[in-house]
Amino acid sequence: MADLSGASNVVQILTEHARTRGDFRAVAIVPDPSDPATAQWVTYDQLDRAARGCAATLLRSCRPGDRALLLLPNSAEFVVAILGCFYAGLVPVPSSMPGRYKQDRRRVRAIARDAGIGAVLTGPDELDDVLTWAAAEELDVPVLIPDVDPEPLAEPFTPHAAAPHDLALLQYTSGSTSDPKGARVTQRNLLLNALAIDTHLSVREGQRYGGWIPNYHDMGLMGHILTPLLAGRGIALMTPAAFLRRPRAWLELVDHFDIGLSAAPNFAYELCLTRVPEDSIAGLDLSRWTRTISGSEPVKASVLEDFAQRFAPAGLRPEQLTPCYGMAETTLMISTTSGRVPRVLTADSDALEAGRVVAAADGTGRTLVSCGEPRHLEACVVDPATGDALPEGSVGEIWLRGELVVDGYWRRPDATAATFGNRVANDPADAGGWLRTGDLGALVDGEIHVTGRIKEMLIVRGRNIYPHDIEHELRRQHEELRDTVGSVVSVAAGGADDTDGRLVVIHEVRRRGQDEELARLAAGIRLTVSREFGLRADSVLLMRRGAVRRTTSGKVQRGAMRALYANGELEPLWADGYPAAAQAVPVAAGEPR
Repeated sequence: MADLSGASNVVQILTEHARTRGDFRAVAIVPDPSDPATAQWVTYDQLDRAARGCAATLLRSCRPGDRALLLLPNSAEFVVAILGCFYAGLVPVPSSMPGRYKQDRRRVRAIARDAGIGAVLTGPDELDDVLTWAAAEELDVPVLIPDVDPEPLAEPFTPHAAAPHDLALLQYTSGSTSDPKGARVTQRNLLLNALAIDTHLSVREGQRYGGWIPNYHDMGLMGHILTPLLAGRGIALMTPAAFLRRPRAWLELVDHFDIGLSAAPNFAYELCLTRVPEDSIAGLDLSRWTRTISGSEPVKASVLEDFAQRFAPAGLRPEQLTPCYGMAETTLMISTTSGRVPRVLTADSDALEAGRVVAAADGTGRTLVSCGEPRHLEACVVDPATGDALPEGSVGEIWLRGELVVDGYWRRPDATAATFGNRVANDPADAGGWLRTGDLGALVDGEIHVTGRIKEMLIVRGRNIYPHDIEHELRRQHEELRDTVGSVVSVAAGGADDTDGRLVVIHEVRRRGQDEELARLAAGIRLTVSREFGLRADSVLLMRRGAVRRTTSGKVQRGAMRALYANGELEPLWADGYPAAAQAVPVAAGEPR
């Protein structure tokens, strides 16, 4: 492994790889994982030459420090583009494509304007759409296609020599469409994050990292692309669309390309459980997938257990399943487990609603999956209202500090101070500098157990409810909801200042069905909510696929769904008590990341 701790910048590491092991096949782009022969391979030497060519082209119209918007799929062109920015001293800004939906175009527009971009890098297949979008947005900047196999440069190119604390890239959080925030990731952040991941989630020599997570998501960018390239390991990438079309393709990628580390959110493991045919499992070899990582959204114990059992015939062992916790504001990694069966704690539900993690006496309650100990970071749990540190086992906001924490938000001094500059109120000796994560959780035996997001917590008839618990249980118990997305929200019955809300279940269904079938499903949903959570669902809306809003990283936008419900803007296939004359329960600005 390269000496990441002693390097000043990422280019220093990458040029050393090109010099010492240039023939190593660093990148595989895989259109069809069932056929390894379809892979496009790129060596470290080819990457170095292509990055120098890309950098030289960028510097004809830009200067070091300018921002470049990256609108590319998981492709060789993306890898060349981001490395070309590093070589030129530009700041890459990875983003989702503008897309055909208005909210997607609004988000990319907001990112481009917030970053003040000086160039756009895209691929040959995306060029026409990007040019159309740029013209509509009146962006007067060059739109360039990185060349994976460029002609030799007329003169030698000297890469930009960045300092450790120089800005390396802007990682925009996947929350608010209209107000995205760019996390300022430094060169040192990138190097230390790669060191932390490759140390604590080590794989066998010669194994690759890879998967389908989009490159603009921190899990895909840091976990599947930059970390392994810096650590001197190969990567194998497929597209999110290929995974969604055929989930088995992800498992084929892991098998055929000897991937030791591949990560995905909980929903991806659920999708494999329902859409990978039983009779196709024995043809896979997943025994070498030593870091089967679940993160980016709440990790469900039942999904991990079912996944381990379902794919045991393919050689998967329970200790390979690796819950992790991370976010853009810490570059990526916060905590992880390693080489053990996931640790599951069954917490007493009443105590949990009261803010304490207590083992359930009868073994029934809410299951919490440990995300392991913090790595290269300090962690504490505080009362989000007072800033007081709480004892172990208490539920509060998770605060973090350390060198993996990024350098604030791009051009957002107020948001930076509020998020990154916090001090523990009941510790006079505290040095401050704590990052407020916005996540609720507890430290139990020094390990982080995440329970939810502060701004997603529902208050229903005086009880604190975690919406993802209800959504997961509904999909588990109702076949008609499998492979779909739901949003459980609370709306106020008595006006905007009423925070004791009505419980509303908004959920997609697999197929339209007759009204009588949908009515029976809605009744079953009510029964599940009542039986499992002791709550009454005041309204149930059944939606077509794709109707529940999600962020670019696939997380449910519960705030947006709450507003659409309150404003009567949803178009359900079946509903009761809707449209309702209700106001949205006040929540903090923004959407889940």
